[in-house]
Parts: sequence; C-alpha cells; structure tokens
Amino acid sequence: MPPPAPVEAVEFIEFTVSEAERPGFEKLLCALGFARAGAHRSKDVDLWRQGDIRIVLNSEADGFAHSYQITHGTSVCALALRVPDAQAAIARAKALLDVPHAGAIGPDELDIPAVRGLGGSLLYFLDQASALGRWAEVDFEATGEVSDDAGLTGVDHVSQSMQYEEMLTWLLFYSSLFETRKTPSQAVLDPGGVVQSQVIESGLDGRNGHGLRLILNGSQSHRTLSARFITDFFGSGVQHIAFATDDIAATVKRLAANGVAMLPIPENYYDDLEARSDLTAQEIDAMKALNILHDSDAGGAFRQAYTQTLDGGLFFEIVQRDGYAGYGAANAGIRLTAQSRLARPISVPAPSHG
Repeated sequence: MPPPAPVEAVEFIEFTVSEAERPGFEKLLCALGFARAGAHRSKDVDLWRQGDIRIVLNSEADGFAHSYQITHGTSVCALALRVPDAQAAIARAKALLDVPHAGAIGPDELDIPAVRGLGGSLLYFLDQASALGRWAEVDFEATGEVSDDAGLTGVDHVSQSMQYEEMLTWLLFYSSLFETRKTPSQAVLDPGGVVQSQVIESGLDGRNGHGLRLILNGSQSHRTLSARFITDFFGSGVQHIAFATDDIAATVKRLAANGVAMLPIPENYYDDLEARSDLTAQEIDAMKALNILHDSDAGGAFRQAYTQTLDGGLFFEIVQRDGYAGYGAANAGIRLTAQSRLARPISVPAPSHG
C-alpha cells in the first residue's frame, strides 16, 4: 500500500446547480469577485477563478452531478485535492476499501481518479507530476473573461456537517487516506445546543501549496444550525467554505458594494472585544462597520466575516490570517447566534448601485 501523503492544496471545488438556478449562482460568483475563466469542451460545465481558487459549476442534465443536485439542490458535489501522486492516492484509497468512482469521459478528456466521500459526494485526486496537472487547460477552453477581483487569494478551509454518529467514521476516512494532523475536538455552543467540532489539517508547511484545512461538525441536538442543515440538505455535506484574503477590510467593502449580503454581528460583541483585547477604539469601530470578527493567539491575529446563508444552508467565510493558527473558535458562538437571528435565507445578492 502506498504511504499516506500530504494534501498540497484544494485544487477545485465543484458545485452542482440546475439550469434554472444557474444565473442566480453565477451572479453571486461575480459579486464575490470570480471570473468565468473556462467553458468545458464537451459538457455543460464552467470554470470560475479568482486568485488560487477554482470553482467548477456543473449543470449537466445527467450523470453524477445531476443526481446529486436532484437530492441536495445547489451544493458542493465534489472536492478535488492536489497530492504528490494521484495514482498512489487512489491505490491507497482502494486498498483501504474506499469506494472508487468512474464518471463518463469524453474524447480527449482527462480521467481524474476519484472516490466517494462524505454524503455520497466525490473526492478527486490530482497532481502536478502528470497530465492531471493540466486539467484546466485540457478539459476547458479559455473564455478570456475577467471580473472585478475582490482580493480573495485561496481556500483557507472547508467545513463539513454530518450526523454526530458519523464523525469518527469520516475522521478515520481522512486520517487513514492522507498524512494529517488533528487538533483537539472542541464543543461549540449553538443557540440550539452543542456542536462538536474536529479539525483535520494536512500539508500546511507551505512547500507545495496551501494544504488542506478541514472542519468536521456534528451535533446530537436536532435544533442546532448544523443539524438543521443536514435535515434541509437531506444528508451530510459541505456547509461552508472559507476564502483567504490579504486585506479583509478591502475585500468586505468590495463584496458589500457588489451587493453580497454580509452577516450582521450584534453590537455587544464589539463591546466585549474592546474589554478583552488590546485593539484601539478606532480599530474596533472599523471592524464593527464591516461586521468583521477578531481573534488572536501566540502566533498573531485573525479576522473573519461571513456572508448570509444561501438557500440550502451554504454560506461563505472571508478570513485574514496574520500568523494565526486557529479558526476563530472564540467567535463561533456569536456567529451561530447571529445566523440564528436571521428570519430567512438570502439566495442572491442585491443588485449593485455603483
């Protein structure tokens, strides 16, 4: 069996979306600063890019993504992870009795190895040492389209929600397949109960990419946002994606100007922040105006902001890391409270006015 290898990067995130909902989702991607960079040579699939982030939008009328969309609606149906050797990774997965997946391959298209992952989604393996490293140019024709970049640079982390009873199973799945490090499990207080959160990290030494940060969430309470997501989603899946930026204030201002609905943070959070941090009043006022949360550790500072929840329960996070190693656990309770206060989900951003 090939040895476990580190994950070098999240190569792409694949969304499945119906033709009817596609215009609204494309509008959201544009508002987030993504550009439609490629059109698939034979399928109803597009490639969107910003910084080192690649999003694949799949609206095929049949096949795996279509079946996943029928069950779960617009959602993340696959994650593609870059590893040193994709064939070794799939060989290890098969030896571990993970379920391989083979989709329909058109003429001159790449056969990307994959296994079934959480909730029946797919986990693709890619590498830079073979033709798989050229997947974007082989399978997609460049469009030449550009957009108003919002400053997003990469995928910081991906959060998956699952039944509490599944958490050990999927922790074993990832830790046996890849070279990983897990942080101590944490209990996060949600207005509806307690959510157990487990972080898995791989390849964060920075030698070959951004690595992988994955958060597994599960709750025994049926009233938490995590549990409600699973009910509404009809299963386990990706609940939120965090994108990195080097300047969160500039990014959030750009997103707000583009009509992206950001999550409003209660004012008392900033009163507490002033009491427990050494931030100046001016710094706190600037974060308050943009609904930015703050945390710090021995390594440095961390700032984060959230979009409002989309139809289906998905939301996005924007983060700025300055030497900080964690995930803003101190702010999780306030974020969950703020999300619980919203009366209804927001599906698309409001139109831009300038």
